[in-house]
Order: sequence, then C-alpha cells, then structure tokens
Amino acid sequence: MNKILAILIASLFAAGAYAQAPKGGSSEGSVITNSKSQDRAQDRVDARPQGKVKAAGGDTLNTPEGGAIGTGKSAAAGQAREAKRNEKRPNRKAAPQGGTPQ
Repeated sequence: MNKILAILIASLFAAGAYAQAPKGGSSEGSVITNSKSQDRAQDRVDARPQGKVKAAGGDTLNTPEGGAIGTGKSAAAGQAREAKRNEKRPNRKAAPQGGTPQ
C-alpha cells in the first residue's frame, strides 16, 4: 500500500510539472507578437532606411602590419619625444628590446 501511495504522489507531481511547462520551453522562446507595443516596434523597424550598412568598428588595425611606425601626427610627436630624450642623455645605454632594463 505504501509503495502504491508513493508512486501515485510522485506521478501527480510529475504530471503537475509537465502541465505547467509551455511547449516552447520558456517564456523568452515564445515572444508575444500580437500586442500594441510589439506592433509599434515592428513599425519602427520597418520605417528605417534600407541599404546603408554601418562600417564595422572595434579593434581595427590603424598601422601597417609588422608593427611599423605610422606616418600620422601622433607617430611624429612620439618620434620627436624620443629624439629629444636621446639628446638630453647621449651616453645612456639603450634598453634591450622585449624586457625591462636592470
């Protein structure tokens, strides 16, 4: 009798959980598309001008490949600062590339 009662209670819990789950899986998966706000949003999307594609932004390469120094205003200013620093201390030993001087 106890086993039958335990199986009956477990099956009722499983049936209740199954009955509450929507077919789409979640409320995010089944979007409401028949509301006034959704219609207005779709109208705004449709009203946008078509054809012009935005240029890709983000991590774009602004200098030539290989780490070469560019020819822009900032590159010229950096070269001028380096030349001025080297004029102040002409006998200074150059730091090795790829590490910190010791």
